[in-house]
Amino acid sequence: MRLILLIAALLLPVGLAAKESGRPVTVLVGIDGFRADYLDRGVTPRLSKLAAEGATGPMRPSFPTKTFPNHYALVTGKRPDRNGITGNSMIDPRRPGVMFSLGNATQALDPFWWGEAEPVWITAERAGIRTATMFWPGSEVAYGSTRPSDWLRYDQNVGNVQRVNTLIDWLRRPTVIRPAFATIYFDTVDTAGHRFGPDSAEVNAALAEVDARVGDLVDGAAKLGVTLNLVIVADHGMRATDDARVIQLDTLIDRPSYIAVETGPYAAIEPVTGTDDRVAKALLVPHEHMNCTRKEDLPERLHWGTNPRVAAIICIAEAGWTILSGPPMYPVKGGAHGYDNADSEMRALFIARGPAFAKGARLAVFDNVAVAALLRAALGLPEDADADGKLADVQEALRR
Repeated sequence: MRLILLIAALLLPVGLAAKESGRPVTVLVGIDGFRADYLDRGVTPRLSKLAAEGATGPMRPSFPTKTFPNHYALVTGKRPDRNGITGNSMIDPRRPGVMFSLGNATQALDPFWWGEAEPVWITAERAGIRTATMFWPGSEVAYGSTRPSDWLRYDQNVGNVQRVNTLIDWLRRPTVIRPAFATIYFDTVDTAGHRFGPDSAEVNAALAEVDARVGDLVDGAAKLGVTLNLVIVADHGMRATDDARVIQLDTLIDRPSYIAVETGPYAAIEPVTGTDDRVAKALLVPHEHMNCTRKEDLPERLHWGTNPRVAAIICIAEAGWTILSGPPMYPVKGGAHGYDNADSEMRALFIARGPAFAKGARLAVFDNVAVAALLRAALGLPEDADADGKLADVQEALRR
């Protein structure tokens, strides 16, 4: 029966989709590394127009201010300590000798790592709302036996134009197979920020290019007669870094004594068995330009450190400094994120525009875990009482 419906739907005239249902499609747009104040540079006219027509405000990322933890926080409403994605790299005592990392597809695509919190596309699918995800971190992995109705495995070689065209093709479908909720992800602003720094001409060019692609999405949906509830977000900001501002762990402790789970603006350090005291004596003392602490002693405001996937010792660098363990894999000069989420340069973009959202609303700084509640409201799903982010935190963004 489902196959018959699919064939029949595909044979319908292209323009009939808009006539079949006036229900808006909620689209979550993720622009990796789009710092909140990038919107003020005058190089993003389409995004600036959407912000003026809808709700906007600076968004505080969760700590650590990294890509995977925050993308999952945005769609689960739970901070990294509770959504299970505690870093771009992490280890779990239930899997000795195994490390999750962005570059290890075997682990990054394993449902084991993603099962501690339910993303909104799974909640929607279970409620009978069709979803489609384009490259959003975590969306390639089944949650139990459920997946988005349509999803694509991340491929950086797929350009931004093709990503938008794929989403527009999904919107072109008749109602029976058209998503009511979709996501799309752009990585080029973050890439330029890392390579050239946040104040570079290359970042401005990347901002302008992504702005044009968002414009293509808006225009393409309008031509199809499909109304969008757009929620446009970033996972974190970006701060300039330099080769002269480096803290080298090798000068403090011999490398065989510890596992550097993650380095950069913060370092996650797991002592090798039998070296706990030696590593602690080397790191848990005052240092210039970084502060190291046991995970259980981290400031409460970070809401991070209770999950067993968080390494034993956490060192957080002073803003603009970089913690390394041996030679860097990439040049340090450029830009980075991962700093304390109280750092204003870690703040992220937020825009909500469409019939579900208020016009001209300007929000004070809020925590990004509230975005999931906003998405649920736009989709008609009940609020998750167990979430860290509450709809009340972003109530001003909703149309009254």
